[in-house]
Amino acid sequence: MKKILIILAHPKFESSKMNKTLIEAVEGLENVTINNLYENYPDFLIDVRKEQSLCEEHDVIIVQHPFYWYSTPSIIKEWFDLVLEHDWAYGKQARALHGKIFMQSLTAGGDESSYSREGKNYFTINELTSPYAAIANLCGMSWIPPFTVLGNHRGLPKKERVKYGEMYRKVVIALREDNIDYTKVKECEYCNSDVDSIIKED
Repeated sequence: MKKILIILAHPKFESSKMNKTLIEAVEGLENVTINNLYENYPDFLIDVRKEQSLCEEHDVIIVQHPFYWYSTPSIIKEWFDLVLEHDWAYGKQARALHGKIFMQSLTAGGDESSYSREGKNYFTINELTSPYAAIANLCGMSWIPPFTVLGNHRGLPKKERVKYGEMYRKVVIALREDNIDYTKVKECEYCNSDVDSIIKED
């Protein structure tokens, strides 16, 4: 089994219904570690060596966060700036992250139609998250499209939140079991566009 690190960053996690549902769906799974940055570093004083060790110990890195201003909460940027050091994460001699899988799990207020050329956000989710695909590429990781939950501004009903939680659990388990069809998933807009189609048949 692969080991999965979920780097959670939500400054108001206790009041978040969707992100809490996603985390509750996967916490307790074998070989899944949840690293809550705002809980662990309320002062933003990130323990770089500890975070690097966590990354080295895991095969899959998932960054889970609300989609704030077309990006991540600020502590994720701080994490990238400090933890992904030259000659560790990238550079000629860097091999610490090579071969690992990288994915975002994000929740956004706008609905599907707003993330398009015709929508108020103008750009698609994949266009807006392209810097993270670039980070994965620079660090030698394999990027897969984000697990994406849209329409949170209207308040998703509990039944729908639970459905997303079940999908997230299924994706995380498939990543852990190395049961993802990476060719198919990279063709998807989101990794959860059609979860069953990206999971290999037993």
